[in-house]
Amino acid sequence: MDLVPALEEPLKKVLGPPTAKVMAEHLGLHTVGDLLHHYPRRYEERGQLTHLADLPMDEHVTVVAMVADARLLSYASAKAPRGKGQRLEVTITDGSGRVQLVFFGSGVHKPHKDLLPGTRAMFAGKVSVFNRRIQLMHPAYELLRADSDETVETWAGALIPLYPATAKLESWKIGKAIQTVLPSAQEAVDPLPPALREGRGLVTLPEALLKIHRPHTKADIADARARLKWDEAFVLQVALARRRHADAQLPAVPRRPSPDGLLTAFDDRLPFTLTEGQRKVSREIFADLATAHPMHRLLQGEVGSGKTMVALRAMLAVVDAGGQAAMLAPTEVLAQQHHRSIVEMMGELAEGGMLGGAERATKVVLLTGSMGAAGRRQALLDLVTGEAGIVIGTHALIEDKVQFHDLGLVVVDEQHRFGVEQRDALRGKGKQPPHLLVMTATPIPRTVAMTVFGDLETSVLDQLPAGRSPIASHVVPAADKPHFLARAWERVREEVQNGHQAYVVCPRIGDEEEDPKKARKSAEDEAEKRPPLAVLDVADHLSKGPLHGLRVEVLHGRMHPDDKDAVMCRFAAGDTHVLVATTVIEVGVNVPNATAMVIMDADRFGVSQLHQLRGRVGRGSAAGLCLLVTEMPEASAARQRLNAVASTLDGFELSRLDLEQRREGDVLGQAQSGARTSLRVLAVIEDEEVIAEAREEAVAVVAADPELTGLPGLRTALDALLDEEREQYLDKG
Repeated sequence: MDLVPALEEPLKKVLGPPTAKVMAEHLGLHTVGDLLHHYPRRYEERGQLTHLADLPMDEHVTVVAMVADARLLSYASAKAPRGKGQRLEVTITDGSGRVQLVFFGSGVHKPHKDLLPGTRAMFAGKVSVFNRRIQLMHPAYELLRADSDETVETWAGALIPLYPATAKLESWKIGKAIQTVLPSAQEAVDPLPPALREGRGLVTLPEALLKIHRPHTKADIADARARLKWDEAFVLQVALARRRHADAQLPAVPRRPSPDGLLTAFDDRLPFTLTEGQRKVSREIFADLATAHPMHRLLQGEVGSGKTMVALRAMLAVVDAGGQAAMLAPTEVLAQQHHRSIVEMMGELAEGGMLGGAERATKVVLLTGSMGAAGRRQALLDLVTGEAGIVIGTHALIEDKVQFHDLGLVVVDEQHRFGVEQRDALRGKGKQPPHLLVMTATPIPRTVAMTVFGDLETSVLDQLPAGRSPIASHVVPAADKPHFLARAWERVREEVQNGHQAYVVCPRIGDEEEDPKKARKSAEDEAEKRPPLAVLDVADHLSKGPLHGLRVEVLHGRMHPDDKDAVMCRFAAGDTHVLVATTVIEVGVNVPNATAMVIMDADRFGVSQLHQLRGRVGRGSAAGLCLLVTEMPEASAARQRLNAVASTLDGFELSRLDLEQRREGDVLGQAQSGARTSLRVLAVIEDEEVIAEAREEAVAVVAADPELTGLPGLRTALDALLDEEREQYLDKG
């Protein structure tokens, strides 16, 4: 079915090419429908003004205020040497605070005429500080006049929508454009099934669009938002429910472990017992593997909760049943590490076909991009003959040359680092679709899991295995209290003296070429006047200074894979005392003897990333210590974020905080990226109930009518949501 022509109309035709070009480039809006779904961020009541006292630094803001005074000053400068330069300073107020507006040069004449004391206007510009005073430089403004056809009362009470805007397009210009296209809202086709809409007392879509852009009362806004939230949640959940429904129709080879096979032999040689959580999750996975449809399961587990053990048992079950299992890791360091630890855990069971191998053994091979030709040829041969039951590799596994004898299970480690295309290419290597297990150590709140990974069933490992130690975390304010940093290095020495090891993590490597394009620093960098600390500089400083006499080595992503592996081996063997690294150690690196971690410029890492990094210590029987070093002032948001990380080890709690701070990112597209969100009114954290209810409704609708033949409006909305790129994204999920 075609989309409604009126809403498909290109903005170029309706608003003219110049405005349409800015909307397309800066806001991603191309059609009338796109513009109608560009909702106000908030509303101003003309009589009740924004708090100027709360203006955020370095952001584009729109404020409604009254001019308190205006002064025209002259000054001398290079361009106007004889004191002929003119500067207009206008002070505006809203009762909560005062802000200065500054206009220079020839730009002073119009505002000097317009902005007389007592005038009310909307001002839009970037907030900056000059001489310790908050100011807006050359703001755009729109005078608010009580027009003849409006009484002062209605004027003062009217709700002014303020839209997400850009420097190139002020909120009120967007508002005017929306007023132009608002009549088309009447032709919007309603995606919600009538029974659902009426049953929940929601307004129609045309009414919701009208009320969100032109509300008369706050109740109008609430009605509109409640309805539009349902649209977003429901259409998204229908897309995911259709995926699950389609996947359930696919055939797969059921894989049941034999009663006295490889898995039993492996369990018998384990030196410890599995946690109750590991056993429960394994039961869920084995039940999925035994069905004739491909498993699609997400395994979430706190750092160190034993996900690899669960995944390995699933792989062994598949090998038992005559299939092969592939584990995909995001980096070579991690692939090598997984290979080492799996071979170690399996012992002679990993020596299939070799002298001394157990009779039920299989072969575990490693396949990475940097392997030598001979090793690679042998690995490929082992895969195609079925000699190797388990292969661990990086995206080198996906190349066309790689053929499997019978691929039964794909395990993907650290899902958010893997493109969907890569998972898809690997899944295409099976004669029938293989089962899929996705592991992540980034805890995901339930609603996000339902939204981002809604096509996967979720298992959660929330117990730490016995013998894991608690990690104490502290913020080290290096600028306010330099002696705290000196004490941090003393603590590292103490750990080494007690026979342990330490990590020091930095945001940068330090041998980068300065890219002239990147030389323009962000406002935060400007404020700090220095680039982030680098591995090479910090390692040099430490070995000559505070950690003189200890064996300090570096590890970063641009080293040759063999060198990286050698460094990791020396660190794992205890030959290196302190490893100074970038975030390459963030996932999967497992050295139980490392007990301390110092994270430099910790404010430059995200909450989840800090939590991941911290999980690298305390992996043995000795307690872990994580020190978050920052120069940010105590009152800053960055410091509050670090305090939150230091105060809890609960990854789910931290992931909520992280999400609230970053917003949701484009939940379908660049999941995790913080880009413009495809969810406009739905907040994944706050609207948990709506999402859960929408999921139930969606499952029922899809079960009754998988092709949605009876719901043309819903099909239309799905087509709009799943434009090409996202459709592919979901298809490959």
